[in-house]
Amino acid sequence: MPRLHRIGLAAALLFLPAGMTALAKPFTYVNARFSTVCTFPDQIFTKQMPEPENGDGLEWRSIDGASVACYGSYNTLDATPESLVEEKKASPEPGEKVTYSKTGKNWAALSGTKGDNIFYERSVFGKEDVIHTVFIQYPAALKAKYDPLVGAIARSLHEASGPHWK
Repeated sequence: MPRLHRIGLAAALLFLPAGMTALAKPFTYVNARFSTVCTFPDQIFTKQMPEPENGDGLEWRSIDGASVACYGSYNTLDATPESLVEEKKASPEPGEKVTYSKTGKNWAALSGTKGDNIFYERSVFGKEDVIHTVFIQYPAALKAKYDPLVGAIARSLHEASGPHWK
């Protein structure tokens, strides 16, 4: 098997949730405004929501209530990975509870619950004061299906010029 086909197959296997017998085809989204990039299985997240007027990113939904959003924003408040996490913990949205957080040199990750849903958010601080974010949310009842996808989707987040989450 040629090397590129093996790499493609390996990438596709990243999106194989427990109990799923067919490979989920990966889809890579590149935001034109902020150069935010993320990859997710397009056989699961099939419904693309309307693009916001400001062109900051897009959201896709699954038929079972899960969603993935990939977007960029300007770092107008001079946030750091640490301050981003502290702000979210100090001022969660109504019904939201942060249960995990971690930061690196230029990234932050958070997860928790919001009502009957589980959420995971990863932000990468890129060039030109842009923060690239992927936000994944799914019903807690579908944890076994979506937990295996979260890591691969989160690791795919980067700036179009190359990965920056180290």
